[in-house]
Amino acid sequence: MVALFHGALLAIGLILPLGVQNVFVFNQGASQPTYFRVLPVILTAALCDSLLIALAISGISILIFKIVWLKSVFMFIGLIFLVYMGWTIWRSASQTQLTEKQKPLSPKQQISFALSVSLLNPHAILDTIGVIGTSSLTYTGAEKHLFTIGCITVSWLWFFLLAYMGKLVGNLDPSHRLQRNINRLSAIIIWLIACLLGYDLVSNIHSE
Repeated sequence: MVALFHGALLAIGLILPLGVQNVFVFNQGASQPTYFRVLPVILTAALCDSLLIALAISGISILIFKIVWLKSVFMFIGLIFLVYMGWTIWRSASQTQLTEKQKPLSPKQQISFALSVSLLNPHAILDTIGVIGTSSLTYTGAEKHLFTIGCITVSWLWFFLLAYMGKLVGNLDPSHRLQRNINRLSAIIIWLIACLLGYDLVSNIHSE
């Protein structure tokens, strides 16, 4: 049971800080007309996190990031996706319908953006490798399985809760003004993270 709680605590520590994935899930909770409509982004983010946790604990992701040129390509693709996603969210906040309500992202858009912020974020992946992957080395057998379950369970619960909190905020905003401002703030945060990623990409290329 110690391994289970250890994994849960580590996952909480990694998932709570403000990041592009959390911003996007919360944003969709506030933007979608019903909580059911947020399920595509919740499930996609949770499944991606489960995959990354499993890869980190198995050690596969560490081998991938040892290939320097592959890491640069990965960071460049992530940068492009973040810039595009920020632009899309900003545009959705600027465009209004006759009812003054912004058009929510479609399930396909939710899934594609959730995939990009989950799997094309080198910082999040490196944190997962460095913290969860390294910590898992102290466990073997059944304890390692419990450690994995603890990490993944927290991840799933968090995304459902985060989207629900976003939905509560959206329900308190009948004029949709707050909702549009949340989208604009989300876009700005995403662009700032893209700038940091671009800086890291340049540094990584120069170090090759």
